Amino acid sequence: MVDEGTTSKWTNALKRHRHTVSVQATNQPNGQKKFKNSSTKKTKTVYVCEQCGEGHAQWLGQCPSCKTYGSLHALRLEPETDTNPKGGGAAARAVGWVRGMEAPMPLTQILQHSTEREINGDPTYVALKHASRLRLEGTMGKEVERVLGGGIMPGSLVLVAGDPGVGKSTLMLQVAGMLAEALPGMPHPAPHAKVVQASAETITPGIVLYVSGEESSGQLAGRAARLGIDSQQLYIFSATKLDDVLRVMEELKPSAAVVDSIQTLYLEGATGSAGSVSQVRECATALLHASKHTGTSTFLVGHVTKSGDIAGPRVLEHIVDVVLHVEGDKVQCHRLLRGIKNRFGPTDEVGVFEMLDKGLVAVENPSLLFLRESALSNGVSGAITINLEGSRPILMEVQALCSQVGQGQGPRRTSSGIAHGRLHLLLAILSKHAKVPTYDQDVFVNVVGGVQLSEPASDLAVAAAIASSYFDLPLLPSTAFAGEVGLGGELRGVAQIGRRVAEAAKLGFQRVIVPSASDVSLEGIEVIKCEHLRDVFQTCMGMAVE
Repeated sequence: MVDEGTTSKWTNALKRHRHTVSVQATNQPNGQKKFKNSSTKKTKTVYVCEQCGEGHAQWLGQCPSCKTYGSLHALRLEPETDTNPKGGGAAARAVGWVRGMEAPMPLTQILQHSTEREINGDPTYVALKHASRLRLEGTMGKEVERVLGGGIMPGSLVLVAGDPGVGKSTLMLQVAGMLAEALPGMPHPAPHAKVVQASAETITPGIVLYVSGEESSGQLAGRAARLGIDSQQLYIFSATKLDDVLRVMEELKPSAAVVDSIQTLYLEGATGSAGSVSQVRECATALLHASKHTGTSTFLVGHVTKSGDIAGPRVLEHIVDVVLHVEGDKVQCHRLLRGIKNRFGPTDEVGVFEMLDKGLVAVENPSLLFLRESALSNGVSGAITINLEGSRPILMEVQALCSQVGQGQGPRRTSSGIAHGRLHLLLAILSKHAKVPTYDQDVFVNVVGGVQLSEPASDLAVAAAIASSYFDLPLLPSTAFAGEVGLGGELRGVAQIGRRVAEAAKLGFQRVIVPSASDVSLEGIEVIKCEHLRDVFQTCMGMAVE
């Protein structure tokens, strides 16, 4: 027998269920009634992380994605209606003003048509072929062109990321100023040729648009005055709504555009707040469509997370054509512009700049920048390595310090500029095969200038610096090192050893130590070939290792 309390509980539950699934009737033209669930159009609340933009169904003290505490904030999403569609396709709806693509053509037909136009001397084709990239003038422009692979490809989408305060906005404003100054006076390949890009009839040569979602127009004008930029062809637009940005791009039809930054833009047709994964993806897709169909070269400034990754979805790096990363310590004056991805040129190319009061200045000889203080101090724990950054050899100084471990303490290993695991590997090789036991030593390794060395060719210089500090013996002066160290202490060859040796000779080094397998010889510098670490120590420190 069911008691009265249980009956009352079931009755209340049934009422709640009826309230949840209650329906409402609406009159139809045919006199029938249409029933629809009233609970399908409710406002939804999601909790979005202000650091990484990830959304969650409930509030959490720590974001599961970026592990940040107290970063989730409530965001109310309006219900989707027929007049206000949300989600996928928002980018395509935002760029509906862009004309459609041409009909597909066989590759052989396109190649044959291009060959015929070249043979016949078609002036329009000649103009397209020779003016296919936007050029940047001056040493600053040449350094940026080196990373981009020879200029800015029309219609390309370039992502520029970096730590806060490293100089992304300064670099982009300088690039926009150079484009605005150079485009009106670009040399024409023929008197009747025009400055054309991939879609010549859709863009206006010379106009560059700078869109900022982080600074006002007055703030950008003040920065431009400090950098000496006063071009009339450079348009400043402060906005965060992507629809307004696309409208301005449609009106001005610029040759190039800068969006600073992609995380500040929002699209009304997409879900989430500005900077969220969905917003960044849809905004980038919309700008991609606009760039490809109009020929406007677009630069996107991107934020990074605490771990150094680009904020937003991983698909952002796949969407864009080029990914550039601005590196450098805020307390140092030099900056590195590194190419991570490039569909139009080589990857891992590096441009070196120096941050001054008037902005970034290109460094023509980066080795002198990192070695300008090395000539003043002949420390016993310093070794010069020849590192290859992209296609450019750069000489850098590696310093090491070994000190006796305190009583009752374990040995410490600290590295700045090289991977921690690589340091442990070299210490094990030195202890096993070169008689350099460091089990009772604190070992500190530092790359001068705060540069990160990821190439194995720097192993030899790191090992020589550690051994020099351990034995308290100086290395041979004016000596550079280039070589990879194997697990048995043997030296292995590295790529482009001839260019490395030539760079050392150009900077006045007297000798360079390389692996014995290296096929290189150059007048004006002594090339010492060694097979093992024992041979290196005997050569540069005058000691024999049994």
